[in-house]
Amino acid sequence: MPERGDILELTVESTGFEGTSIARHDGMVIFVEGAVAGDVVRAQIFKSKKKHLEAKVVEVLLASPTRTQPRCKYFGTCGGCKWQHVQYESQLAFKRQHVIDALERIGGFKGVNVLPIVASKEIYFYRNKLEFSFGDQKWLTSEEMTLRPPPSVGGEGAFALGFHVPQRYDKILDINECHLQSDLSNGILNAVRKFAIDNSLPVYTSEPQSGYLRNLIIREGKNTGDVMVNLVTFNDRPAEMEKLTSILTKAFPEIITVVNNITSKRANVAVGEIEKVYYGSGVISEKIGAHVFHLSANSFLQTNTRQAETLYAITKEYAELKLTDVVYDLYCGTGAISIYISDAVKQVVGIELIESSIANARMNAAQNGITNCEFIAGDLKDLLTKDVEWKKNYAKPDVLIVDPPRSGMHPKAVKEIGEMKIPRVVYVSCNPATLARDLQMLAPFGYSIEKVQPVDMFPHTYHIESAVRLGLTRSGGFS
Repeated sequence: MPERGDILELTVESTGFEGTSIARHDGMVIFVEGAVAGDVVRAQIFKSKKKHLEAKVVEVLLASPTRTQPRCKYFGTCGGCKWQHVQYESQLAFKRQHVIDALERIGGFKGVNVLPIVASKEIYFYRNKLEFSFGDQKWLTSEEMTLRPPPSVGGEGAFALGFHVPQRYDKILDINECHLQSDLSNGILNAVRKFAIDNSLPVYTSEPQSGYLRNLIIREGKNTGDVMVNLVTFNDRPAEMEKLTSILTKAFPEIITVVNNITSKRANVAVGEIEKVYYGSGVISEKIGAHVFHLSANSFLQTNTRQAETLYAITKEYAELKLTDVVYDLYCGTGAISIYISDAVKQVVGIELIESSIANARMNAAQNGITNCEFIAGDLKDLLTKDVEWKKNYAKPDVLIVDPPRSGMHPKAVKEIGEMKIPRVVYVSCNPATLARDLQMLAPFGYSIEKVQPVDMFPHTYHIESAVRLGLTRSGGFS
């Protein structure tokens, strides 16, 4: 039995759940970080469990044909784009297979029509929102460790602005470029870092609760060009914010608003209890299809704007909408899908648990002049089972669109949806595992999978979205 620290020569066989690369040694499964299916590597064991081992690549002896050179200099440390070393075409094949495997192994479905995945038009600089963290415990890269003397990792000189190192939430990888949002975003990132260091602004620490800087969030309207800078801090320092705002807006005229979210909570959540606007209106706009969405600092929108439009168009197509249709948009969030399909139906009723999202949905509908969308705040499970008074105000739906969070639907909600027997259902999923589980629960009510369209929203990660068209049969059962 190999032990922690041992180095083994391994042939990587396949790619498994969440993008893990799988090899075997004397029958033992080994998950290998930094490997690609088809690689022959030397890998060092860093974790030993009863049923599997975990290892990290030390040396690539024979590269897989699907391996490529990562673009980012922080690859392997940041953890944000774990598949940059895999050719994009192979990433797409892995993701589609992940959907198929989940439907077969978890859902029990056979021969499902899973269509070729829709690739992202941009595989870099595709995000419209990026969140950076401040820290006073800097993670030293392997290159920095070779310097003599090495940089400070704590106290003076340890200032960092970047991303949390995976599994080390006390350490921040200080970065000066990221290929996820834009070159403009990188410029803003470095300008904020320089300002913080030049003005000796302290980083927030939870033990004891002190300091100032917590997060930097940059939002971009990919189809409008609008840019928002949101600095999340522990307390209120108007003089520093006014000075930073002046520097940023002069250096980057694309910035149309600067806001300061202030939170005294210990939890590392980049949402303020108080929000102060220092420049502009406090919102930016983004266009999806024919509609404009106004986004505040804490509004939700799919982070890949252009692929979101692709996903919404597929959802609209799968719903086969008619001008006489009443559509229920379940887990509607800020109403993006509801608003996107509103021109093709009689009425849309959106349901969402988070009240702030419902407020944004109503605002977005009003600002787009849409009058046939109504939004209800509440727990879907309760609204379908006991808090049912709202149903008296609306006709039975002709179409259901379901877009739940990664955790999927509550079993009671699945049961109520199944018993409604709505003939056209489109399930939009960001998690193949919970998608398969929920569809398995719907199958006894007569729903079968007609087709599945995977959409790649997040290149260089294992994440995958899918739109599923469900048909209603008489007998039920699996298809």
